[in-house]
Amino acid sequence: MSIAPASAAGPVIRIQGLCTQFGQTVIHDGLDLEVESGEIMGIVGGSGTGKSVLMRTIIGLNNAAAGQIELFGQDVTRCSDGDRRAVQRRVGVLFQDGALFSSMTVAQNIMVPLSEHTDLSSDLGQEIAEVKINLVGLPTDAANKYPSELSGGMRKRAGLARALALDPEILFLDEPTAGLDPIGAARFDRLIGDLRDALGLTVVMVTHDLDSLHAICDRIAVLLDKRIRVGTMHSLMADDHPWLHDYFHGPRARAAITTNMEPDRT
Repeated sequence: MSIAPASAAGPVIRIQGLCTQFGQTVIHDGLDLEVESGEIMGIVGGSGTGKSVLMRTIIGLNNAAAGQIELFGQDVTRCSDGDRRAVQRRVGVLFQDGALFSSMTVAQNIMVPLSEHTDLSSDLGQEIAEVKINLVGLPTDAANKYPSELSGGMRKRAGLARALALDPEILFLDEPTAGLDPIGAARFDRLIGDLRDALGLTVVMVTHDLDSLHAICDRIAVLLDKRIRVGTMHSLMADDHPWLHDYFHGPRARAAITTNMEPDRT
């Protein structure tokens, strides 16, 4: 079965009637979501609403109890192993704290997906790793360092470089700014926005960071009552749902809004 290019009409991600559960605990029940090509979609929700579970289910690390998940028009819950593998090559994932292999250097970590999905030579893989390291703003000498030798922010960038190894069309990020100081988080947000613009990426970002939502997200998907509600920052701030009101109008939200509305004096 052929897989449609990212430029084909329609959303690059379409989820219909998704149900996920662990034992008797239902996490999502009849969840629908569409993500358009080229947008940055933020996913937020209260503790226990299954933000990371949703991401892991979309990329195939969790099995859905029911429903349909389409990537590039391909139903990945029902397709063949070969088609699923072809889809996975077009997707990159950054897990929390980078999830790097501690026994490998940064360059070796970046080369892992290359060795799994291609037959490129080691020398060419090394060259690609160096390109990705530069792309995410890491110094050249980071290539031969181990994760334990990197700061938290550098580990995230190294994990991002690995996620970009196969030139994906969709990039999934799980709490990308967690653990970063405000300056580091703002720089990482700018990096994601710049990469989206330069590479034509579609980005799905699980986050709790209100500054990130204000800074780079085109739309926001909110997990509520085992389903999802999608809107712009403006429309969600006007929503009268109690959780949305507390989230977008609490003290931290006011600080984020004030910061992002201040004129740029640089």
